[in-house]
Amino acid sequence: MGKKSAERSLADNEAMAFAKMIRVSPQKLNLVCGSIRGKSCELALGQLTFSKRRIALDVKKLLESAIANAENNHQLDVDRLYVAEATAGRAMVMKRWKARARGRVGRIQKPFSNLRLIVREREETV
Repeated sequence: MGKKSAERSLADNEAMAFAKMIRVSPQKLNLVCGSIRGKSCELALGQLTFSKRRIALDVKKLLESAIANAENNHQLDVDRLYVAEATAGRAMVMKRWKARARGRVGRIQKPFSNLRLIVREREETV
């Protein structure tokens, strides 16, 4: 028997890549996402390559994965792809502590993030 396959949540001209548990705060990750949102994939890859932020390399890797998914799984044209959505969300927060003066504790929070990238193929303009 088996289950029926789930309906595809994306349109036919879209492809997605998802990364879990990226070791950076969602606020910092969203700054990088905002810089590539709405741009063509070629331009976004160039911007991520030369970005000074540490997390930009992980975002670049995920964007390359989304482009590969679009090409291999959905037969989309790579030259017409652009970043439709780049969403950073909150995942787990590791809680640590550091001893402070007079027997007190300094809380240390180490946040993790999830990242969801959707690339879409532009319609042809005649």
